[in-house]
Amino acid sequence: MRADAARNLDAVLGTGARLLARDPGTSIAAIAQAAGVDRRTVYRRFPTREALMAAVHTAKLDACEEVVARARLDEAPVAVALHRYAEGIITATRKWPVDLRQVQDAEARARLDGLLGRLDAFFERAVREGAVRPGLPGGWARALLVHLTTLASLEMPELTPERGADMVTRTLFTGIGGAAGAE
Repeated sequence: MRADAARNLDAVLGTGARLLARDPGTSIAAIAQAAGVDRRTVYRRFPTREALMAAVHTAKLDACEEVVARARLDEAPVAVALHRYAEGIITATRKWPVDLRQVQDAEARARLDGLLGRLDAFFERAVREGAVRPGLPGGWARALLVHLTTLASLEMPELTPERGADMVTRTLFTGIGGAAGAE
């Protein structure tokens, strides 16, 4: 892909993510105008708004999978992994503010389910290691983490990703932490 085409694609995807997160009915023409490209440029790559939304979801899933890999949820100390994850997800969500619960594509849904499964496995490890108290309803810790990172990402833009991760980690461990949770 030529450099200008790659820049245009990045602009369309980033602008599409931002505008479609606010209003899923945003037109391709409005996205093209906001991205500074001709709408024919967008239509050549994405024949429908749904195709553009699917590409935005794919970009966000790519970013989330990279965050999970860098956080080392399987082997890093629980508090370190959680902070890395929160910081990375805050950054990714600010770049790609779309809600992944809206994915329509079966492959994207499977990728999302895989990511959520990795988070659930992380919290199971956190319970075993005493960082999170046992006996919470299934998926509670993960759901709480998702809500806290969304809050820090989208509703608290004044927080840096680092400060947001500090707040998420502290809040999570204060609410559901075990004996080792505050470490």
